[in-house]
Amino acid sequence: MVMVQRRQEAPRDSSKKPRLTADDWADAALEAIAEGGLAAVAVEPLAARLGTTKGSFYWHFTNRDALIDAALDRWAEVATEGTIADVEAESDPEQKIRRLFAFAIQAATDDPLEVALLATAAHPRVAAAVRRVTERRVAYVAELFAALGFPEGEARRRGLLAYSVYLGHAQLGHAAPSVLPPQEGGEFQTYLDEALGVLMRRQ
Repeated sequence: MVMVQRRQEAPRDSSKKPRLTADDWADAALEAIAEGGLAAVAVEPLAARLGTTKGSFYWHFTNRDALIDAALDRWAEVATEGTIADVEAESDPEQKIRRLFAFAIQAATDDPLEVALLATAAHPRVAAAVRRVTERRVAYVAELFAALGFPEGEARRRGLLAYSVYLGHAQLGHAAPSVLPPQEGGEFQTYLDEALGVLMRRQ
């Protein structure tokens, strides 16, 4: 299959940047969403951010909507499936919950992307992605509580409660960060431990 003419005989110009991938564009789109919402996803500014031209964009995508879809898929892949894979490295269910919760709470404070996506959830594409990711995350956390021995219905309720705590923390972390304990000190660890204690407490 011939795609482009090769020039193997010519010396390689080491100053040339490697060809951008679709994931590079998707990551740049996610960065733009985190900074300025969905409206910030525009081809020319993203090309400038990536140091390339619009031609690179049209090599991978037919239009802006296709890029948005790819960015949302990338978010689900990295921020959900990637996190779950990392948590699954633990064998103990309680440690899995603690590892997941600590990571999610810190990421929610450091990265405005989740809050930005929730703020634009009225957009049909974003709404579908947020719903899909939320269902996956809540179901996974419910599985962890079930592994601790909670009945299915209660495990689901606790998974939903844990996710609600995460979302509330994310909103506070960006809207009113001063009300949260600083992550550097022991107060933050106490805050996490107490929240997890409530979530995992048996009646």
